[in-house]
Amino acid sequence: MTSRTIVVGDIHGCYDELVALLQKVNFGANDRVVSVGDLITKGPKDREVLELFMTDGRFSAVIGNHDLALRRKWNGEKIKLKAAQKATHKELKPHKETYVAFLNKMPFTIDLDTHLVVHAGLRPNVELYSQTTEDMTLLRTLGKDRESHDGTPWYDVYEGDKVVLFGHWPAPEPRQGKKAIGLDTGCVYGYNLTAYIIETGEFVSVPAMRAYDES
Repeated sequence: MTSRTIVVGDIHGCYDELVALLQKVNFGANDRVVSVGDLITKGPKDREVLELFMTDGRFSAVIGNHDLALRRKWNGEKIKLKAAQKATHKELKPHKETYVAFLNKMPFTIDLDTHLVVHAGLRPNVELYSQTTEDMTLLRTLGKDRESHDGTPWYDVYEGDKVVLFGHWPAPEPRQGKKAIGLDTGCVYGYNLTAYIIETGEFVSVPAMRAYDES
């Protein structure tokens, strides 16, 4: 049977929507799911999402900025968590040892041959080995402040060898550059959870059941 690679936008603990999305694409035994990161925080079912990715070999994910914040905290770094991250930290702390082992294994990129998955973005004209952690987990635009919404989006300029599939920057529809596709369509904010099927080039979305985060 033909296998498919289903790349999913930011999940943020929206487990029920993820299940609905997998049902919609008829997720099969030979298929695989790759997440663009931010598996957790802001949504209602962080533990269920983590358990799925930890126990089913068909699932993998790059690390997102929220996942990374918790990883750094649990590894002893003195970092200041944001409000949503603090809530997730409190929720998951009783099972910290199990989850930190998984978070520590999450890579910054996953190479899918013709495509490359990263959470936020890549600097144009910079080799992959020279990309910084901050760029890969936080990049939006190419000005002084990588997190700014104002300025030239990195994906408008990027023209690498592989098509980059990313998340982090929610939009009503998938963001598209010449060689990049953004899959965060704001599920946790009440919009949609979107997937891109590499083999067919199709987008599949399901609506959020509600807005879990109003920010």
